[in-house]
Amino acid sequence: MSFHLLLYVFPFLLLVCFLAYWAGARYAYARRRPSELGDPTAYDWHFFVPCRDEEAVIATTATRLRGDFPTAHVWVIDDASDDLTAPIVTALADRDPHVHLVSRRRPDARIGKGAALNAAYTELNTHLGDDADRARVIVCVVDADGQVSPDALAHAAGPDAFADPDMGGVQIGVRMRNIDDERPLADRGRLANAYARLLVRMQDVEFAVSNTGMQLLRRRTGSVGLGGNGQFTRLTALDRIAAAERRPWQQDALLEDYELGLHMRLAGYQVTHLADTWVTQEALPYTRRFLTQRTRWAQGNITCVRYASRIVGSRHYKARGVLESLYTFFQPLAHLATLVLTAVMLFALVLGGAASDVILAAWPLALALAVVSIVPFLLWGPVYRREFAPDRSRIKGLLWGFALWLYAYHLFLVSARGFVRLVRGRTGWAKTRRNSETAGVGPVATES
Repeated sequence: MSFHLLLYVFPFLLLVCFLAYWAGARYAYARRRPSELGDPTAYDWHFFVPCRDEEAVIATTATRLRGDFPTAHVWVIDDASDDLTAPIVTALADRDPHVHLVSRRRPDARIGKGAALNAAYTELNTHLGDDADRARVIVCVVDADGQVSPDALAHAAGPDAFADPDMGGVQIGVRMRNIDDERPLADRGRLANAYARLLVRMQDVEFAVSNTGMQLLRRRTGSVGLGGNGQFTRLTALDRIAAAERRPWQQDALLEDYELGLHMRLAGYQVTHLADTWVTQEALPYTRRFLTQRTRWAQGNITCVRYASRIVGSRHYKARGVLESLYTFFQPLAHLATLVLTAVMLFALVLGGAASDVILAAWPLALALAVVSIVPFLLWGPVYRREFAPDRSRIKGLLWGFALWLYAYHLFLVSARGFVRLVRGRTGWAKTRRNSETAGVGPVATES
């Protein structure tokens, strides 16, 4: 394909795919129906809480889980923390037999969240013994700063979720709970805090409406993705995956949560998303920590391309599920291709000549594509304002939509960073530092 044709066709194809995907997500979001409640007492609930240096939040999280869900067990996985995480959990466990500490030590520790979750799975098997009804045991993964909605178990026990015997996994919504913090950066000035508030708000908009729409679309295509926070799984589904893959969660995966969902569907189980209940977490007001987190996600997404052939050949995936999964897998690569094409175009403009003339002649098309690409983001803003911030003005909703468009450009940066890390063989699992942690406390991540 010639450069001239590529210049015209490639951006157009990307835009068409993006608009089609957005239209499907928006339609699924608009047509969603409330999920029915079930009886949580029909199941045994076990919360897995992976921790690495979480002394700032773990006592609050474990205590809240036990208070909101008094029959549930809380398994805190200490992944060789350097702080007081283990002593704090030990003190809680001494007073409450439903709190358990799973201790991990180097060199087996700090090799990824998947490995930590597998350790808790092993401990849970020992705890349950041979006589447990494993089909009624439900595991829920919660971040160390996660706060699960009190009605979450009733939704997860409903006919749309685990009351269906074929349901292996359920992902609930994710919300950011620090959106009303006026000074997310207490030691910084007014301008820095205004930026931090906007970054926090955009993460909430992203998860509350954009990502929810995407997950509701995946419910229709049969390709819902599990997340790392608010992930519910049936123990028998984990058992089947462990039998086929040696362990439920992939130890070397950067997106062990999403890959678990892939394995679950490949094993014949259904996976769904519940938008009526959610888990909250802290949004990141720090650009560097935010980019570290999203780079890990992008790199993990790229590595999921290895599942493409298995999904295409699986009898458990319908054609629309295959298409949605492939679109998700190849998004970071599309971002990279766009960056490369942009760089080539800029280089051609500098050099001048025939290529430069072609690029200059295409500016009306480029402008039209840019305008059209903004519209989907603009339309999410008013939806978010209406449903989650009705006290704010309609103008604010439109501004949030415009900001979401600008915010989305971080995907190009983290896709490039993730690809470079992959090429350099750097596959270490980077733990995102909590907002309450200062920059000088301990290592941010273990890189390899």
